[in-house]
Amino acid sequence: MPVWQAIYEELSGHGFVILGVSLDTAGERAAGSFARSAEAGPLARNLPAGVKLARATYPLLRDEQHVVAQLYGITNVPVAVWIDERGRIVRPPEPAGSYDVVKHIDVKTFAIPEEITRRASQVRSTYFDAVRDWVKNGEKSRFALSPAEVARRARGIGDAAARGHACFALGAWLWRNGQRDASKRWLEEAVAAQPENWAFRRQKIALADDAAIGNFAATPEFWGAVQKTAEAGERYYDLIDMPGMPED
Repeated sequence: MPVWQAIYEELSGHGFVILGVSLDTAGERAAGSFARSAEAGPLARNLPAGVKLARATYPLLRDEQHVVAQLYGITNVPVAVWIDERGRIVRPPEPAGSYDVVKHIDVKTFAIPEEITRRASQVRSTYFDAVRDWVKNGEKSRFALSPAEVARRARGIGDAAARGHACFALGAWLWRNGQRDASKRWLEEAVAAQPENWAFRRQKIALADDAAIGNFAATPEFWGAVQKTAEAGERYYDLIDMPGMPED
């Protein structure tokens, strides 16, 4: 993401490292296109003023089996986990400076209401200022959580998530081994087991159509699911529990 690239360039001289992980079962065909290209799709039209798309120069890994997502309880992207120099998690998975704008997007023009754009900008600025504070102050930063608070916030793996990951792993294995029809069934089962897992849903959409691999999954199915989420009063991105963030 372009904003992360800017932060990396700003803070990399202070011991700060970004390790990007793409959740893409299709591997290089999917993740490689984003790593090499400065084009990030239609949502890039809403970048804040002064921010330009750029190729990432920080390390990028491909997680074709979604192992990182399962271990950390990640269900959507972009999500960040803060890990200190001792390997200790100081902030568990949370939206990486993202606000819940998706449900407000006009699917025909990709326009976002001005008030939502303003709030998203506030969230982004607050989040990256927190990153700067953590890099400067380390464990003394007010944004670095205690081990007890990290444990309290961390998502456990319940029955639904466990079934979802098992179904997804089987579906992904079948897809990689050329059994596309059988794969589709199990990827659908994964989404049914854990419908709030947008990573599963995007992969199901992408793997069903070779032309969709490496592209933003902005299909009628995706936007229909977003609309249902909004109508149910649920969120596409969780609120970030951090001082200075909006509460709705």
